[in-house]
Amino acid sequence: MSRIHDMGGRYGDGPVTGTEDDRVFHADWHGRAMAITVASGSIGAWSIDTSRHARESLPPKDYARFSYYEKWMAGMANLLVAKGIATPQDFTDAAEGKPAAVAGALHEKALRAEDVSASQRRLTPYTRDSDRAPRFAVGDIVQTRAHSPNTAVPGGHTRLPQYAMGRRGKIVLHHGTHVLPDSNAHGLGEAPEPLYAVAFTARELWGDVAEAPDDVMVLDLWESYLLPATE
Repeated sequence: MSRIHDMGGRYGDGPVTGTEDDRVFHADWHGRAMAITVASGSIGAWSIDTSRHARESLPPKDYARFSYYEKWMAGMANLLVAKGIATPQDFTDAAEGKPAAVAGALHEKALRAEDVSASQRRLTPYTRDSDRAPRFAVGDIVQTRAHSPNTAVPGGHTRLPQYAMGRRGKIVLHHGTHVLPDSNAHGLGEAPEPLYAVAFTARELWGDVAEAPDDVMVLDLWESYLLPATE
């Protein structure tokens, strides 16, 4: 079953509309929301996979009505409470203009304004050294799992979208071994796996409604998402 955030290819949501507006942020508070999210992540209490899972785990009615950055803020607030960094009362106090009590140890981890540029240029690689031989090779025809591939947490986080489940594709690149989001998002360890670029035709993904059936979409998919293709 798909969840509220897995919207790709779903009927009923209307067309994706673009904008000619080239502003980076469309409201003053959007930039602040991003800054707060980045600063909170610098605490080191969660990974990017955990933060993604927090957003997609919002109640469906909230996810549907929240804007993009409202989802970011709601997910971050839930993480701060879950990790014991803040309490629901802290957010109530902040909304009422009262100063929040912040643990003293967190001040040492605070992201200072003068350090922001350097922190954003500093990459955190998700590649890992491994002796594990990849199961698939470039040119292999594979099939994605027909249902959510997270075998450790039923219905848990995964980077395989619903529209690509149960589809046949072709391995076009082996990226090496990378941290598995399905495990890392839930605090179960990095569980690194081979990561592949897999090409799918539009016809394979969308069937008869594909506007350009021979167009190709390439998805980066972990090995546990893939099976040898069946005839």
